[in-house]
Order: sequence, then structure tokens, then C-alpha cells
Amino acid sequence: MSGFTPDLELNQNEIVKQVERRYERIVGISFTISLLASIALGVVFWQGGQTQAEGALLFVVLGGLGFGIVAWGKYLVPQGPYVQEREELRSPADEKQAFVESLERGESLLLRRSFLVKLLGGAVGAFGIITLFPFIRSLGPQPKKMLYVTNWKKGSHLVRPDGSKVHVSELEVGGVLTVFPEGHAGGAISQTILIRPAFQDIVTKPGRETWGPQGYLAYSKVCTHAGCPVGLYQELTQQLLCPCHQSLFDVLSGANPVFGPAPRPLPQLPLAVDSKGYLIAQSGYNEPIGPGFWERA
Repeated sequence: MSGFTPDLELNQNEIVKQVERRYERIVGISFTISLLASIALGVVFWQGGQTQAEGALLFVVLGGLGFGIVAWGKYLVPQGPYVQEREELRSPADEKQAFVESLERGESLLLRRSFLVKLLGGAVGAFGIITLFPFIRSLGPQPKKMLYVTNWKKGSHLVRPDGSKVHVSELEVGGVLTVFPEGHAGGAISQTILIRPAFQDIVTKPGRETWGPQGYLAYSKVCTHAGCPVGLYQELTQQLLCPCHQSLFDVLSGANPVFGPAPRPLPQLPLAVDSKGYLIAQSGYNEPIGPGFWERA
């Protein structure tokens, strides 16, 4: 019987090691799933968000972390209860040595499972970063190139806010209308004011001989001072007025500012008439619209 005991203990130790390795894999898989779910959650946030997907992924992130931590504590950390009878506060030398050995065993356990520690750190770190995404998204969409270009392009039909096209016979002299590029009705950056000071072609500046067919002129409605909508047309003086700070623009000279704080003219949209008599854009604006800023001259 005495020769059988070491083999039995050896088998038990091997079984314990196999169980520990199995739970190490389980904990590692749990942390890995949580890490991947955090990355997927970040992708969903970055692409604009989707409530159901965000909720499901958040459940997986937190569930993976929680399950992994609980399993680690339950199956991979030495279990108690440990009872120590203490009759005096001063510990004898053998207990001090046992305490040091216990700390060393705990340290060796952590070092031996350093891969799990790294996975846990990666999962928690990724989740911490992803929690910043809702705050970042709340700041609004990225401006990208919206400060430089609009949705106007060659051949874009001029449409009203309801999406209907504007015919060349629609406005009388003195008429005014807010228009947008077809497919983008209501867009703040592309909003344009269409006016008809006369029936004959108008040339506002050299090089713009074809921009004002049959008396139609179109200018960006975004004021070059502070970005307010330039929505008032004074027919007698043939000027556009920005009601925010009283900037005046002369429509017959390319919307040059003649009064107020606006520093530069309103960009002009080159117009044309298609085969069916509808107004279209020859191209987009050839300069940035709206007020200047520190990155733009």
C-alpha cells in the first residue's frame, strides 16, 4: 500500500493540472470574446450606431468579463476556507515563513497565467476605450469636406424644399426662391437662393458669361460672415440682405458685399437650362461657401 500512495498522488496532481488547464482555456476564451465584442461595439458606434446591436454587444462584453473573472476566482485561485488560530499578535518564525511562501505561491500563479492577465487587461482596456465612443458621437458627425464642398455638381437640377424641379418660366422678374440640388433637398450646406433680376442673360463678372441664363442668378445662401441664411432680396436695389448682421450683397456684381461685416462675396452657382426647360447647375460652386476659418484663407 505504501508503494501505491505516490502514484495515486501523482495521478491526482495530473488531474488537477488538467482541470486547471481546461478552466484556463475557458477563461481565456471568455476574455477573448469580450475583447472581440468591444471591438465590434466600437465599429457599430463609429458607423453611426444601432441600438439593438449596441445592447447585444454590450451584454457580450460585460458578460464575458464577468464570467471570466468569476471562473478565474473560483477555479484557478486556491480555495479556502483557511483557519488560523491566533493566541497572540506576534507571529512565530514558522508562520512568517509560511506567509511568505503563500505570497510566493500566489505570485507564481499570476506569473504562470500571465497570458490570462494580458487578455483581461486587453478586454478591460478595449471596453474602457469604447465607452468614450458615445461621448465622441454626441459631438455630431465629422465635418469631413463639408466645409469645402457642397452637394451641387454638374447637371444637378434645382429643386424646391419639397423636391420638385424649378422650370425656367417659373419666376417673374423680382422673384426669389430657395433651392437645393436634386436628391439633397433641405441640406443646410447646399442651400442656395435663386433670384431673377431680369429676363435677359446676366453677366456678373468676366468669365461668368453663361452663368445667368434668362436673368436667373443663384448664390449660396450661407453668409460669408457668420453662416446665417441670406434670405431677403430687395428688388429695388437688387441686393441680398443677411438679417443677422445686416450684410448687403449686390447681386449684379457677383454678390459683392456693399455693407456690413461680410468679408467676401457670396459664391455664385453657374446655371444652365436643360432640354426640357428646367434649371440645372453647370457645376458645383468653384469656391468654399460660408464664413472663413483659421485653416482657410
